[in-house]
Amino acid sequence: MLQKRVTALVVLLVGAGIGYFVYGAQMYEWRPFRLGLDLSGGTQLVYRADIGAIPSSDVADSMSALRDTIERRVNLFGVAEPIVQTQRASAVTGTPEERLLVELPGVTDTERAIALIGQTPVLEFRMLKEGRSLGEAASSTINDLFEPAAITGKDLKNAELQFQGQTGMLNEPVVVLHFNSAGSQMFADLTQQNVGRIFGIFLDGIAISTPVIREVIPDGTAVISGSFSPDEAKTLARDLTYGALPVPIELVSTQTVSGTLGDLAVRQGIAAGLWGVLAVIIFMTLWYRLPGVIASVALLIYIVAVLALFQLISVTLTAAGIAAFILSIGMAVDANILISERIKEELSYGKETSEAIRDGFGRAWPSIRDSNISSMITAVILFWFGTSLIKGFALVFGIGVLVSIITASSVSRTFLLALGIDARHGWRRFLFGSGIK
Repeated sequence: MLQKRVTALVVLLVGAGIGYFVYGAQMYEWRPFRLGLDLSGGTQLVYRADIGAIPSSDVADSMSALRDTIERRVNLFGVAEPIVQTQRASAVTGTPEERLLVELPGVTDTERAIALIGQTPVLEFRMLKEGRSLGEAASSTINDLFEPAAITGKDLKNAELQFQGQTGMLNEPVVVLHFNSAGSQMFADLTQQNVGRIFGIFLDGIAISTPVIREVIPDGTAVISGSFSPDEAKTLARDLTYGALPVPIELVSTQTVSGTLGDLAVRQGIAAGLWGVLAVIIFMTLWYRLPGVIASVALLIYIVAVLALFQLISVTLTAAGIAAFILSIGMAVDANILISERIKEELSYGKETSEAIRDGFGRAWPSIRDSNISSMITAVILFWFGTSLIKGFALVFGIGVLVSIITASSVSRTFLLALGIDARHGWRRFLFGSGIK
């Protein structure tokens, strides 16, 4: 009775899911799937990097840090699968210049796209030049008063909001900076060699703080204090953590780009998936009979569940992601084939159907578990070390493998046990056979 109730619940949930995808798409403003730049197009921004204050030997590292910072910043605002790359171009004068190319899929509002990048602050630590004083600030520029930046945002690990000291009856909000290993060593050397001197902390060219170095700071921690409200300090800490630029950038051009593959690729990908699923269902039904029908039902449940997850967590689908989804469908079927063969072997020993199903699942499970774990490890490695396009493939593939484990190990088993058919005699034996025998 419990198994039949579970089966009814599964059928109800699947029906609700299918109704959502079919009926909701027609009657309501259904939120479409998020498509990548190769399928839906988006906005392209080109920035010029100001590398005048950076030694030539550090330009490559600074541009690499800039690319990573912009990519983190864009992802923070929910724009998935961005394409961020650096390039060297020749200006009108013939002088090479460093540029940053940013492509944002699905973003057709150029003003919004510019805002995503333009809010990133440039953090600099500069020493006051010998013989100069802060009193000259009114008649001098930053470059006149301060030496080139000794430490920039590329050396920052993260920033956090803290409350220190007393301002009246309230703690003063400050932003505490934590440098990475290279930045910590540079900051320790800077403070050791310049005790008693003034240095400035600049954000977007504006002096946030100009303290005097009182002692050596070896732990790679600095404090930005000022007339911050808690919300301002929290926003500053967030922006520095996810978007402190190592070099200033200037917007050169903007344009809206169309998908490199477009609607045709989407339609062809969907058609390929549908034909593939149909072919698998026909094969499973003809070859494995009743277990094949159950496996086909489990496959449909798997597809609905994965598509629902794509909607729930807003997965951005690219051509590579669609390929990963279709690949995961094949892996889901592979698990059901292994289960069906194991059940058939147990039935050949004369066991009752329910016992054969339980033993068959038990024997098939280690192989299913190990193969899926190895696939998950592959997906994690691709996501961790891959570029944006590879990350999308890995995410879709990983979700598909995870859901296939659940559907293969629970849905198929629940349906088979709920049928309660004794497959040892008569036509019922034929239902649990396979092939042409």
